[in-house]
Amino acid sequence: MRKQLEDLMQKTGLHIDLDKEVGELPVGDQQRLEILKALVRGAKVLILDEPTAVLTPQETVQLFGVLKTLRDQGTTIIIITHKLKEVMALCDEVTVMRQGQVVQTESVANTSVAQLAQAMVGRKVNIGRQDAKTSRASDAQELLQAQQLLWRDAQGVARLNDVDVSLYAGEILGVAGVSGNGQSELLDVLCGLKTPQEGKMDLLGTNFTPSHWLNPKQARQMGLAHVPEDRYARALVMGFSAWEAAVLGYEGLPKFSRSGIMRHANMHQSTNEMMEKFDVRPRNDQLRAGSFSGGNQQKLVLARELGQYPKVLLVGQPTRGVDIGAIEFIHKQLRTMRDAGSAVLVVSSELDEILALSDRVMVMNQGKVTGILPIEECDEIKIGLLMTGGNSP
Repeated sequence: MRKQLEDLMQKTGLHIDLDKEVGELPVGDQQRLEILKALVRGAKVLILDEPTAVLTPQETVQLFGVLKTLRDQGTTIIIITHKLKEVMALCDEVTVMRQGQVVQTESVANTSVAQLAQAMVGRKVNIGRQDAKTSRASDAQELLQAQQLLWRDAQGVARLNDVDVSLYAGEILGVAGVSGNGQSELLDVLCGLKTPQEGKMDLLGTNFTPSHWLNPKQARQMGLAHVPEDRYARALVMGFSAWEAAVLGYEGLPKFSRSGIMRHANMHQSTNEMMEKFDVRPRNDQLRAGSFSGGNQQKLVLARELGQYPKVLLVGQPTRGVDIGAIEFIHKQLRTMRDAGSAVLVVSSELDEILALSDRVMVMNQGKVTGILPIEECDEIKIGLLMTGGNSP
């Protein structure tokens, strides 16, 4: 089997260290290993679902080189992806589906990113960079400052290691990095879901240390809102009706509660206003949260958190699993919050999203900050190098 794998690696360019345990391999090598597993069994058709979701830009380029080699050797490759630039760079033919139906099949040579986006949504969309804003005002107020954050998991592994982060009014700070390099833990620590073993934080003039750390209820009361990365596990209760989900975490506000009694009429009214403003469909506040599409679930969560007009907004994977039309809408709402003076932190595994939204970009690798750059100095090569722990050129 080893000789067979070595021959296959030589033929395809899918080179990995066969003597390492899988868990020790970089994510890109794990992806290559999965392809090798299929090919060594004689597969002539490869179906890849979001194959670059956890890869750096450099690893993506390498993977595409391998896939083109396999194509030239007679392998049929089907890629399921929402990254239209990758479709244009790799594919020969593209099929667009909308609402469970095929709406377009076209040679890649005869289409464009804009045309594919329009086919996916049914109208023109723009999810690129929207404005010329590149830097915060010189007198912008620092609303959150965290220093030397250290958080270890149950096995003693430092998931956050000496992390500093500052958030300013009227600015979006994007956090880039391959998933699993401390971004999730950073969100949890900043919003009070986790307590660091070391470090300190100043939030809106209040100081926090590990012996007296922020908690989520206190965070909401102070004006810090959090849109979790996993809306299913942390942002919604799927069995709740929309009106219950829309006030989750804020049910104790005076407009929703009086003397411990919930004010249901106000909750319904507020939910219907949120659904109208954020275009949540269908506009049925009695529908279970789990019955909405992913994009409409995400818009409901954003409506709930942004509707409190927070001073600091932490957002994890804002457009994960949503369609291009919803992406355009969500990006607009985040820019609106920034322009209204909020400090916004966005964690996203989509580098295009980071570059489209951010005024500054912070890159993380293995729990450490490897670089912070103003957006005008950012490109995929620089960010990609920092994502692997290297230095930007």
